[in-house]
Amino acid sequence: MRILLTISYDGTDFCGYQIQPNGRTVEETLNVAIEKLTGESVKSVASGRTDSGVHALSQKVHFDTEFKIPPEKFANALNPLLPPDVKVIKSQKVSDSFHVRYSAKRKTYRYSMVVGNIERPLETRYKTLIPTMPDISLMKEGAKLIEGEHDFKCFLASGSSVKDTVRTVYSIKIIKKGRNLDFYVTGNGFLYNMVRMIAGALVAVGEKRLSLTELKEIILSGDRKNKVKTMQAKGLTLYSVIYK
Repeated sequence: MRILLTISYDGTDFCGYQIQPNGRTVEETLNVAIEKLTGESVKSVASGRTDSGVHALSQKVHFDTEFKIPPEKFANALNPLLPPDVKVIKSQKVSDSFHVRYSAKRKTYRYSMVVGNIERPLETRYKTLIPTMPDISLMKEGAKLIEGEHDFKCFLASGSSVKDTVRTVYSIKIIKKGRNLDFYVTGNGFLYNMVRMIAGALVAVGEKRLSLTELKEIILSGDRKNKVKTMQAKGLTLYSVIYK
């Protein structure tokens, strides 16, 4: 049977999601726990790969197993075998035709910042420190330019081999609460570092270092012209994956 897991993790001490030769990863940690439980050699599949230092509130993973326990019990059975920084929130059975990556309709990432001059211990793992609060109204205008279907090669990290850079951003929500500023970016898929660059572009607009005209030109030309900063990984969280 095919099992769908909803997992959450603190990415600070992981070298990203995907297994790699040297470095602790979420994928390997999860696979080891599944194999300990089931006694089977398991290859799990995730809805996407997060980079080193990036967190997940609701990452989706599927795997196939013959282990005979009720599907909803896998969460409680796996969690004692997992370290404190990655846990299974929910487990359920899905059809054999379900694919955690290809069946996904949209994903939402959250990018979190906090205004201040000194990093605080309870914030530093999950929020990027910025010196002053940017202009929210300007950022919302910038967000409207980014929303929609575009060729987003301007927000693709150098060295990436992806060929199709057209993506649809359904919405960008900007929420300010006190010193805290969160961007929620929802789309049908994202390029490598795309959300971190979107956050960097909108902060630059809000700080009036990048005009709306320049942002529009960057999107149209596909060249960010060294004017868009890639924000730190620690502020990024995979917030949700939607299948309907």
